[in-house]
Formats: sequence, structure tokens, C-alpha cells
Amino acid sequence: MSNNMRKAIAGWSRWFNVRLLIASLVLMATGCAGCPYSFTGASVPPHLKTIAIPIVEDQSGFGDPTLRDLFSRQLVERFISDNTLQTTERATADAILEGIILAVNDAPIVVQGGEQVARRRITVTVRMRFQDVKMRRQVWEKEFSNWGDYDSGGGLTRRNEGIAEAVRKLTEDILNETVAGW
Repeated sequence: MSNNMRKAIAGWSRWFNVRLLIASLVLMATGCAGCPYSFTGASVPPHLKTIAIPIVEDQSGFGDPTLRDLFSRQLVERFISDNTLQTTERATADAILEGIILAVNDAPIVVQGGEQVARRRITVTVRMRFQDVKMRRQVWEKEFSNWGDYDSGGGLTRRNEGIAEAVRKLTEDILNETVAGW
């Protein structure tokens, strides 16, 4: 094969690769613009667009009057930031997510010499029910439990950090079950 022929093939190859790359990018940009695919991993049925999340009940007996508001607010914020289902009032919702805080346990997990408790773990357990209002059926009802650790010497501030961590994990689990558990 002559040098001229090699140069021609190399030039054609570069031209073809550039054109192929441009065509691929154009197809990806225009083809995915109308795709219903969501990068959140959601697989919610198309008839569900809105969700109502009433304030959860607290039947735990833990004694923290702010817990139900913290949990409810975090759950709503999680759904708002996910943007798979739009939050709305119960009367206009396609789906309803209701819950009850069942238990809050606070236990030592790290004990130092002299039986001094260094770290504690707070575990929050909730029962949630997800209902499809449009189809008039219960999609799921289940218990979720998660935990948060905190240093025991920090008083209520540290304990509240442990609760916040447990609530963050719980709301993430509940969101995942709701939007991807189909």
C-alpha cells in the first residue's frame, strides 16, 4: 500500500470519527429530550403526579415534642428535592403517604474504662403506608428503622444530632421505597 493511500485512509478515518461523534451527540441531545426516563431511578406509574404527606403521629412515648414535626418536615423536603412526585394537599393528591413513629430507642454503643458511656445510638422506627388514591388501593405498608450515633457527653445538642441522622436515613429509605419500589 502506498503512502498516498495510507494518508487518504487516515484522513477519511479521522473525518468519519469526527462525523460519527457529532452525529452521536446530536442524537443523544435530541433523542433524550423527549424521553420519559428519569435520572432519579424512579419508576412511579404515570398516573401518579402528586403526593400528600400529612404530619406523622408520634406513638413512641419518647417525649420529644419536636420529633414528629422534624420527621414530617424532612420527609416533605426529601420529596420536594427528589421532584418525582409533587407535594400537595390531601384533597387534591394522587397518592398519600402516612406514617406513625412507633419507637425511639437510645442505647449505649461504646463503653470506656470505668463503665463510662462514650457513644450512644438512637434508633427510630416508623410504620408508613403508601396509598394510590387514583386506583383506590394500598401500594405498600411497612416498618422502617434506622439509627444515628452521637457522643454521650454533649447533652441534648448531641442527642438531637443523632436523631437528625436517623431521620435523614429514614426519609431516604422511605423515598426510595415510594418512587422505586414498584
